[in-house]
Amino acid sequence: MAEGPHPNSTFPRPTFFILTGIPGLGGTQTWLTLVFGPMYLLALLGNGTLLALVQIDSTLQQPMFLLLATLAATDLGLATSIAPGLLAVMWLGPQPVPYGACLAQMFFVHALTAVESGVLLAMACDRAVAVGRPLHYPLLITKARVGYAALALALKAVAIVVPFPLLVARFEYFRAKTIDHAYCAHMAVVELVVGNTQANNLYGLALSLAVSGIDILGIAGSYGLIAHTVLRLPTWEARAKAFGTCSSHICVILAFYVPGLFSYLTHRFGRHTIPKPVHILLSNVYLLLPPALNPLIYGVRTKQIRDRLLETFTFRKSQL
Repeated sequence: MAEGPHPNSTFPRPTFFILTGIPGLGGTQTWLTLVFGPMYLLALLGNGTLLALVQIDSTLQQPMFLLLATLAATDLGLATSIAPGLLAVMWLGPQPVPYGACLAQMFFVHALTAVESGVLLAMACDRAVAVGRPLHYPLLITKARVGYAALALALKAVAIVVPFPLLVARFEYFRAKTIDHAYCAHMAVVELVVGNTQANNLYGLALSLAVSGIDILGIAGSYGLIAHTVLRLPTWEARAKAFGTCSSHICVILAFYVPGLFSYLTHRFGRHTIPKPVHILLSNVYLLLPPALNPLIYGVRTKQIRDRLLETFTFRKSQL
């Protein structure tokens, strides 16, 4: 059985932790694999298909679609960093995870989340230039600059998230080895340590506010410029067409930030009113829902991708 916390007892740094999944659900959380399993499968197939299309179709190797490919790669990494372990815990029960692997998962989950938020900001800036300065777009937004932006986002994420595992690694003793969570979330591990965790709490709060806050402000500013430009267009048809180029991105932003904001607010301000299992369930939905929805949104709403998919399936049927 999983070793739970004992009053007035401490453990040296464990060689492994035990992930229990969603506390309080017991064997009933097995049914959640029917939700999270298809979500992970959609994330793998959808984002893998988008990456393949951008790779093989030269007409899609343009800045907007390269940003989309960056988002798809990030979604694949984010979903894969938690879904296999999550499904194992829910299907098989509490699972051990080595101490080093737990810290690695903590790093990748938070780093990839930061990258995804940054990519959404970059895509908002791309749309702002496309709508506001269409004649200068090919000069301002190039494939090389998209590559530099992706590299900068990755380096930024590494720099700001590395302190998470380092701040945990400094603790030598723990109150328990059991993590009441489905993956190694930073604060879930911090709850187990023996010592002053103020630095962990403050850094986690500051990072969440700074990264998400700055990116949301940047996205809001970009769409403010887009709205200013679109509302100056002479006809309703022209306005609808201009806004239509941004509709997919707006849907993706909502799919990422709305569950994330709700999960954050319930965790920070609803601890005593919302049960802990709800917090954990929301955090898992927040990480798996956007990777599953994003390729569906772009596949349905982006004409170039939709047409390329139809051509591919039509060609394969004609070969049969």
